[in-house]
Amino acid sequence: MSKFEFPKSITSRPVWGTLEVRSGEHHLMIAEAEGAEAILDIATPDLMAKTHLIYIPKGTGYAERLRALNSAQFYEGPSYEASLQRIRRVLEDTHMGLQVYLTGTEGMMGQAMSEVMTVGLPHTAIQTEHRGSVARRMQCVHCKGITEDVEVDPFVCAHCGLNLFVRDHYSRRHAAYQGVCVDAEDHGNVPEPKGIYE
Repeated sequence: MSKFEFPKSITSRPVWGTLEVRSGEHHLMIAEAEGAEAILDIATPDLMAKTHLIYIPKGTGYAERLRALNSAQFYEGPSYEASLQRIRRVLEDTHMGLQVYLTGTEGMMGQAMSEVMTVGLPHTAIQTEHRGSVARRMQCVHCKGITEDVEVDPFVCAHCGLNLFVRDHYSRRHAAYQGVCVDAEDHGNVPEPKGIYE
């Protein structure tokens, strides 16, 4: 599943757009897994000559096609966490007018968006496009632990073991959706897990 149309929800839930080429002398593209498809869709020789491209494959096979775009700089990292120091360094050394393109899963885009905002770039300089997995990055509101790649509702918190309801409430600060104990008042009464978007 590369593209997914998210159902309408509450206002705190992010709305992801579609990448488009913007003018500027400096571009940063961060693509995770199938997010590479969005980069390939908009890449032009002129754009890529001014682009620092960071790619996190997560088991997909787009690296050679992205390298063939001949970006000014190309980095392939094994995970978002492993790429974070590179991302921070690029943002620290950034020039005014940097255009940022984020594409991949909601978890990666949310975390990268937070890094971009931390260095003071305006939100108008950031574009996003969801591609790939619809698994969520969840924060337990009880222990504050983060569980990555949650695909079912309810799920068990990887940190405290509580059965959590997958809410649509999204924390931009944590780049995660919020999970609330589903059986707090009736311990053990947990609905059968199902896919988040079923």
